[in-house]
Amino acid sequence: MKLWMMAAILFCGVGCVSSNSGSSSDAKDDQDSVDLVEEMGNYVFMPAVDQYLVDSIGAFYAPGELCIPCATIVACDQYSCDQSTPDSVLVWGDFWVFNFNVAGDTLKTVSGGDHPGLMCLKKTEKGEFEVLSFEQVEDGHGNEASARRIFGDMYEAFHGINSDQETREEARSLAIARYVKTHNLPVKYYQDYGWPAREIPAKKLVRR
Repeated sequence: MKLWMMAAILFCGVGCVSSNSGSSSDAKDDQDSVDLVEEMGNYVFMPAVDQYLVDSIGAFYAPGELCIPCATIVACDQYSCDQSTPDSVLVWGDFWVFNFNVAGDTLKTVSGGDHPGLMCLKKTEKGEFEVLSFEQVEDGHGNEASARRIFGDMYEAFHGINSDQETREEARSLAIARYVKTHNLPVKYYQDYGWPAREIPAKKLVRR
């Protein structure tokens, strides 16, 4: 099984990127891997991940006028979830959803939360992906044990992302900016209850 991991992630809704280094031949193999997985991440499975987060996770929070997913990918495996599921992909990530209401030029946070874990996605006959299963990290007492089991050797990479508030907030702001740009929303700020409003990044957002 060939796996690609991200050393640091600052963008939501992007594909997996190799963090390996080595000889020139290794570098070529890495580049081939990056190209393939980036194509999958950018154009194939990420829309399915985002839609699953909106429909199957965000829908269970207090509703808002819009729901913005923020899927920070830790690693992915382009092969299969199991031998009986060809054309599938495993995606480990720190998956967030946020529900907002629009108030003037500001998105006001209504609800949301974090659901890290492992998704299994399968390519459909139309060439798109759909989420077959989602194994979430447990809340409460079993949180660390379940995270270590699900992420395995990738646990430290996941924990580094999940525990870094600055990285999480930057990823969130970029996810909001991408959503606002995609849907052409006339808003400039987002605001959590009891906190000052933050400006939505205006710089050009490009999937990597």
